Amino acid sequence: MKVPVSWLSEYVDIDIGLDDLAHRLTMAGNEVGSIERTGWIENVVVGFVKNVRQHPDADRLRLVTVDHGNGESEVVCGAPNVAEGQKIAYASIGAVLHDAYSNEPGKTKKLKRSKIRGVASEGMVCSVRELGIGDDH
Repeated sequence: MKVPVSWLSEYVDIDIGLDDLAHRLTMAGNEVGSIERTGWIENVVVGFVKNVRQHPDADRLRLVTVDHGNGESEVVCGAPNVAEGQKIAYASIGAVLHDAYSNEPGKTKKLKRSKIRGVASEGMVCSVRELGIGDDH
């Protein structure tokens, strides 16, 4: 049975972390088999792909200009299917995303400013896997 923490919060004040809450519930005889984090995505918006160019120093990377509503950002992207005119999930610097390449369930990573093969990337074009809502990448 899935029970949102928000439901539990209607009956008791919860001032501990989810992992500690799960442990305490299990110790009280209500086994918690897993924790699904939903609604935790921040700093991700729908962006519009304005331009796609080949990365000057990498055959499998592209430079994507994304209009995200607060201006435009240049993103280094490895997705072979990104195209001009698409609407995409754009994560800005500081966004917390699902770690798509970790074997640890529920692991997240915080997006940092970076250079990829010598070109600055001002965010990320996200796959459903990186958003934690599917297995495609």
